[in-house]
Amino acid sequence: MFEVTDAPRLFALPPGVDFSHELIAGLRQRLQGQPPEALARVTLIVNTRRMARRLREIFDTGPPCLLPRIGTVTSLDALWPMAEEPPALPPLRRKLELAQLVSALLEREENLAPRSALFDLADSLSALMDEMHGEGVGMDALDALDVTDQSGHWARLRAFLSITREFENRTESAGAEARNRRIVTALIDRWNTDPPDTPVILAGSTGSRGTTRMLLEAISRLPQGAVVLPGYDFDMPAHAWQALDNRMGGEDHPQFRFRALHDAVDIAPDAVIPWTGTLPASPARNAVLSLALRPAPVTDQWRVDGPSLSDIGNAMQDVTLIEAPSRRIEALTIAMRLREAAENDQTAALITPDRDLTRQVAAALDRWRILPDDSAGTPLHLTSAGRFLRHVAALGTDRLSSEALLTLLKHPLTHRGSGRGTHLRLTRELELYLRRKGVPFPTCDHLTEWTDGQEEPLVQSWTSWLGDTLLAERPSGPAPLSEMIERHVALSRHIAWGPEPSTDWPEAWGDDAGIAARASLDELMAQSPHGGDIGAMDYANLLHNLLSSGEVRNATRAHPLIRIWGTIEARVQGADLVILAGLNEGTWPETTGHDPWLNRALRKQAGLLLPERRIGLAAHDFQQAALAPEVWITRSVRSDEAQTVASRWLNRLLNLLSGLPDTGGTDALRAMRDRGAMWLSRAHALEAVSKSDPEPRPAPCPPIMLRPTRLSVTAIERLIRDPYAIYARHILRLSPLDPVQRMADPMMRGNAIHAVLEAFVETTQDDDDALTSEGFFAIADPILAQSVPWAQVRLQWRAGLERVVRSFLSDEANRRLLARPVAFEALGRATLPDLGFTLIAKADRIDMTTEGGLILYDYKTGAPPSKPEQESFNKQLLLEAAMAERGAFADLAPANVYRAAYIGLGSKSGEAEAPLDTMPADQTWAELAKLIAAYQEPDKGFVSRRAMKKITDRGDFDQLARYGEWDVTDKPVLIRLETDDG
Repeated sequence: MFEVTDAPRLFALPPGVDFSHELIAGLRQRLQGQPPEALARVTLIVNTRRMARRLREIFDTGPPCLLPRIGTVTSLDALWPMAEEPPALPPLRRKLELAQLVSALLEREENLAPRSALFDLADSLSALMDEMHGEGVGMDALDALDVTDQSGHWARLRAFLSITREFENRTESAGAEARNRRIVTALIDRWNTDPPDTPVILAGSTGSRGTTRMLLEAISRLPQGAVVLPGYDFDMPAHAWQALDNRMGGEDHPQFRFRALHDAVDIAPDAVIPWTGTLPASPARNAVLSLALRPAPVTDQWRVDGPSLSDIGNAMQDVTLIEAPSRRIEALTIAMRLREAAENDQTAALITPDRDLTRQVAAALDRWRILPDDSAGTPLHLTSAGRFLRHVAALGTDRLSSEALLTLLKHPLTHRGSGRGTHLRLTRELELYLRRKGVPFPTCDHLTEWTDGQEEPLVQSWTSWLGDTLLAERPSGPAPLSEMIERHVALSRHIAWGPEPSTDWPEAWGDDAGIAARASLDELMAQSPHGGDIGAMDYANLLHNLLSSGEVRNATRAHPLIRIWGTIEARVQGADLVILAGLNEGTWPETTGHDPWLNRALRKQAGLLLPERRIGLAAHDFQQAALAPEVWITRSVRSDEAQTVASRWLNRLLNLLSGLPDTGGTDALRAMRDRGAMWLSRAHALEAVSKSDPEPRPAPCPPIMLRPTRLSVTAIERLIRDPYAIYARHILRLSPLDPVQRMADPMMRGNAIHAVLEAFVETTQDDDDALTSEGFFAIADPILAQSVPWAQVRLQWRAGLERVVRSFLSDEANRRLLARPVAFEALGRATLPDLGFTLIAKADRIDMTTEGGLILYDYKTGAPPSKPEQESFNKQLLLEAAMAERGAFADLAPANVYRAAYIGLGSKSGEAEAPLDTMPADQTWAELAKLIAAYQEPDKGFVSRRAMKKITDRGDFDQLARYGEWDVTDKPVLIRLETDDG
């Protein structure tokens, strides 16, 4: 097949051609005229299984032939059996064994890393071990590192790195990388003495990894061996290749790995031979990109070589530049172009490493019912089955919150047995109960209380199922991993089926995600003997780590022409239209990840891969993809947080074009942007909405018969400040939906402290000697423990009480010198007979003097209202005083109210007097009658936000009132309302 030569055979294909197609075309061309079995004697070694499948697909399209042997660089023993090599250690077993070693180290030295990082550290150590094996670096190289300037950092790392030595000393088989390097070494030794006489071709690899580079060099020197390089820049001149010197930091250049290969096999760049004569769709564009991506130290070559570029306009005529104002518009514009491609029967591929952007594009395509063929699929832990398993695993890590309970109850894979409709209805009723009661952590007692008011016949079996699964007590402490998995699987099945469980999984688990999730659990169970004992939190972290490493891809329903590729997939496939998206720094190229083990200097000393390698590979992917027949380059000018910076490759291309006005560079750049602007205008047109007039500030006037005839004293302030809220709550019968998860908010704090003070004062009302701090907290602690379920919040609120308790007790002693407590949480009711209106109240505390006079107190954990505020708005105590003088409180005869005050228990303790001297009870009552009478006038509207305390205050019904379309300076518009009968 090849002529005999002593020189290594290096072939290549230029960027922009379909590598897989051209590889086969070149193979057929070289075997033309030979018998059919000649192709079957060829051995093709490719770098990924994906490329192997792609080659098989191309061969299947014809013409009929005998197939070559096709293998990958990581499965050479399938082509050349190595019976003496044991199988590689399964990755999951390796993870579990490493995790046990890391766990033991973290228990000895807790400050090294958080426990939650256990499995991430195990994965990171495993990756480091693989890299060391792949690059031929042993532990001795790490021991020899010069760490004089980072001894403290190195001392911490030695503890971790010692794990790798301990692991390798005790394991009976190696990882995949170590095994593959041994196979490659053995194969090279075999070839040195007995080289194959049939063609062996390694194709598609850049030789960026040490083991692969060894194989590449060996195959290039075989009698019938050859290497076919992908994306080789034949337009780079010799002086540009010369600039790719490692000392000049050229590792981030797309062609750097080929320069290193030239040095390794001792050939000149121009000695690399084109595999076929096929040129990219636009050779002129290749020349432009080649110059734009010259190594940074020799960018001055632009001034020399730039003017020699010809036909830049034609080179860039099929390139569109999208500079979208936001990521959302970028995704929408891409989706519109993909839709057009689908309508025109044009193959199109979106290429980007930004998975968030691809999800946004897929969501935008969904409006046209286009499902793209996403090669990356969906991460398994984000699928419905993956989320379900993670939610169930999390049940054993903490107390069950209302949010977690409802999340599982509403999950589409929960209760998939019979009665799914009843389950959803009962879930809704339970949710309303939990919201209304504000239950942070539901228990079986809460379920019993809720069940008493339900008429559903199946409610008893349903709540029993909840008690046996979600609310059941779980074993505490570590357990063998196999036992944890068995518990997890059994509980998951029970929750998935409902009250009638089975030994199998419900039918809903038969989709791709369900099958993949169950396979992950089976694999974990198979390797569980190597996991040791594990706690609930560690098990949940392990499950998340395991599921996040998998993916689910469903290509059966995908559109056959619209694809989403990662940069790796794009290396072996082609399309009529290629969209390179997310061309911003930090996205493409991605930010070099932080290595927790070795910094850049130590990596270089040890002979490991440098961070710039990834950038160089990404640059190579960009150079190849940017030479497709039609190319879109897109980026967002702003991310969700801040202004973005264009990718270095795009930035270099734009700078080169803008610096070549005499040869058409600036015109070409302008045309690229104009084409992009046209598509952006289409996206804005698609998003455009017809302008509608804003709603006016509402002041609804309902019929008199519907207006409230009963309000509480606290609602009177709302009637004064925000009458619309009274209209919505008492006439429309609306109320805000309480949050699912009750948090430690000011209302909870106020209720808890109210309960403490009421219990303390009532307990000690006849024993003034009990007014002590010890007695106070003997009563407060049990109440706080019952009403505040968070230990940290309890301690904080108790500390606040400790700061003010002495002042409170001193003031309480003085209060008892004036009067004695006689009523707590006293209910009051007074009427305005002429208006048919009833005012109700609940007084926190009423004291009585020896002469029979009354003193009213209200507890405030926030700032008490000022006297002017009480005179105009907050009339709670003033109204309660007026009611007390009219005998509105049960068991208390009408009596003169001498005093009313707020007892402050916030950051400061003290009292705030109600202005009874300037607002006597009779005046307050008369003003109330006047206020109620005004709202019984037919033309009196309930104005929204009439007199809020602060302009920034939010009302419960602001959205209903369309606040924001108007402001408080707008004049209210009366809205007359009528009943159906007029």
